[in-house]
Formats: sequence, C-alpha cells, structure tokens
Amino acid sequence: MRIAVTGSIATDHLMTFPGRFADQLVADQLHTVSLSFLVDQLDVRRGGVGANIAFGMGQLGTDPVLVGAAGPDFGEYRDWLDRHGVDTASVRISETLHTARFVCTTDADHNQIGSFYTGAMSEARLIELKTVADRVGGLDLVLIGADDPEAMLRHTEECRSRSIPFAADFSQQIARMDGDEIRTLLDGATYLFSNEYEKGLIENKTGWSDAEILDRVGHRVTTLGARGVRIERAGDEAIEVGCPDEERKADPTGVGDAFRAGFLSGLAWGVDHQRAAQVGCMLATLVIETIGTQEYQLSRGHFMGRFTKAYGDDAAREVRAHLV
Repeated sequence: MRIAVTGSIATDHLMTFPGRFADQLVADQLHTVSLSFLVDQLDVRRGGVGANIAFGMGQLGTDPVLVGAAGPDFGEYRDWLDRHGVDTASVRISETLHTARFVCTTDADHNQIGSFYTGAMSEARLIELKTVADRVGGLDLVLIGADDPEAMLRHTEECRSRSIPFAADFSQQIARMDGDEIRTLLDGATYLFSNEYEKGLIENKTGWSDAEILDRVGHRVTTLGARGVRIERAGDEAIEVGCPDEERKADPTGVGDAFRAGFLSGLAWGVDHQRAAQVGCMLATLVIETIGTQEYQLSRGHFMGRFTKAYGDDAAREVRAHLV
C-alpha cells in the first residue's frame, strides 16, 4: 500500500529567556512595545506536520511519499528524511522563499511569544498529485494534513476527481477554516482524524452532528490524549484502544503526528484498525518521552518489548512480522 503524506514542512527555532516577560511590560506603554530579550538557549528542530508524520512512517519502514513545499535551505533536512526512509522526491523547492519557520521564545513562567513564517509552504498549492502518483506507480491513500489552506482544498478535490482515497486531517488549520471549507475537506474522506476538542469544533463549524459526519466519511479517528483513541464507523461498534504506560512525559509536541504515522503504517501493512491504532499509540508514547518531534530512536527490540507489555503476545506477533 503506497501512502502519500501532504502537509507542512518547517523548522522550529526555540529560545529560552531566563526572566519573566511580565516584568518587562509597562501597562501604559503597551501600545508602543519595543523589546529585545537576551536568551540563553537556542534549539533548532525539524518539524512540520507532513514531515513529522512521514518521518514516523519511515522509521516503521513503510516508504511514505512526502508531498509539500520547502525552500532552497531544505537540503540538510531533506538528507535527514531520506536517511530515515522518507521519499522526498515530490517536495517542491521554491526558488525565492525559505522553508516555513516557527520562532518562539519561552520565559521562566512558560509563557511564549512566537511567530510563524509560512514561506515556501504557500507554494504547496501548485503541486499536482497526479504527477506524484505517476512517479511512484500509483497512490492507495493520501493523507491531507495541515498545510497551505488552498493546497489542502486542491489536494482534496483532486483526490475526489481521480478516485484516490484520502484522509482528512485539519489539525492546526481548523481554527482559521469556516464551515464550508471544513465540509468540503471532509466529505467523502476514507478517514477523518482529529482530537477531542477538534471533533467538537468540526461539528460546531459544519453544523453537522456526529452521526451526520459518520455518514459522510468512512471512519472517524479521534485521539483521546492519555486515554488513547476511538475509531468509529457508521453502523459498527466503536473500537477503543488505550495507550501504553509512559516512562516519562518530556514533550507533548508531535504526539498526534506520531499516532498518525503509526496508524497509517498499520494500514500499509494490512493489519486491522485495532492493531493499527495500537501501533499508533505505541509510537505516540515514544514521542511524548522525547524532546523534539523527530528526535526519538526506534529500535525493533525496544519497540516490541514495550508493545508486547501493553497489548499482549498475539498483537505483538502480528506486528513483529511487519516491523523491519
């Protein structure tokens, strides 16, 4: 099963200010703020929804095709993804714009001031999925993740017109989308991914009930935080899968992306939805124990040991046959 992952590609520049922002703000001068913070730490990390999901799938050996737009500064990031099993040949490289970038400063109270530069991400709308499909010999599923909004709409319409199954995953972009856009992006999706809060937001913005949405998608996959995930299909009993025990909680960033990577890898292997969700929850647990969205290491022995403890020998036997 060949899966393409569309979505943002970005780098995160994360800085730490040892003081408090509040101490630097003058109440009657907020209309003319001019501040500079001397930071004592800088972490540059690879990120972006599409890249994070593709990285996780590459770690699991499922050869994902990453579809998105980046700048001429993407070279080192591309090499990283290539080394970790991601097909990056369909990433569009802008001639004029840098790769999308998130710059954020966090103070001692964990308050944050950040900016997001979309950059080359705006050119994702120029990518034709047919070109991608022709290059790799066809696509069995396209995940349409958070990206340039026009790109998300174009990819969705192209999947419909070419009868390519697709998964709708609005993620961070749901906040700026209106009901019409959301209805367009989810109608006819084979899978609809969201967390619990996003689930409610989708229903509020579209005006559709949970039952009405289930009639319009093949499966609704809702992540439940520490409680795991629920998979629903109209007319069937819901499947619920819990999370493995965490060894520590280091950083929640990218946990949802990791779940999707594991779940999609399970689909690529041909296992059922329960097993795919277990793989997703296991990978998400490894990510929450690691600082950074692509900094975790997946060794077969460690993964299978944790997976067996969480889900039992029968589940482990089935997954072990696919995990390289």
